Amino acid sequence: MTPRIAVFAGALTALTSPAFAEIYRSVDQYGNVTYSDEASDQSETVEVKPITTITLPKLEDVTQTEAAPGAGDTNAQPYDSIRFVSPGNDTAFHSGNGDVEFQVSSSPALREGHLFEVALDGAPVGQSSSGSVMVRNVFRGTHQADVHVINSDGVRVQSGNSISFTIHRPSAQN
Repeated sequence: MTPRIAVFAGALTALTSPAFAEIYRSVDQYGNVTYSDEASDQSETVEVKPITTITLPKLEDVTQTEAAPGAGDTNAQPYDSIRFVSPGNDTAFHSGNGDVEFQVSSSPALREGHLFEVALDGAPVGQSSSGSVMVRNVFRGTHQADVHVINSDGVRVQSGNSISFTIHRPSAQN
């Protein structure tokens, strides 16, 4: 082995050895648990599972997902309108426990196999075929609600209007 290769191999070993360091666990007389990379008399070796890493694709390599059949075709829209009946847009109201009941409707009536889906601040919070969705313990403040119609596969068929509302709740400190 030439000196140049020996120096390279030594440097490579020194750089990679911390990656394979052992972890030790010890419990003192009071029950306090301590983890360390140095062994002690009362320590035991802990087996650490390898870290899972995920490499995401570059943005330019990601293709556009296919839309639901008829989602972009205005002639294929099954509903003339999908809207919130209550609460009204830009309303403010008090709710001591934070419960909000959303009433939604469509014209024509909801078709078989379809459901209304209400999303609060971008996250789905409930589905209903009756047009009434109760959401419990909504935090105080201003929120945005969206309504969608989804089919039996959970695919959005059509979206309705969005509303904004403000909910007032008593202070937890009082």
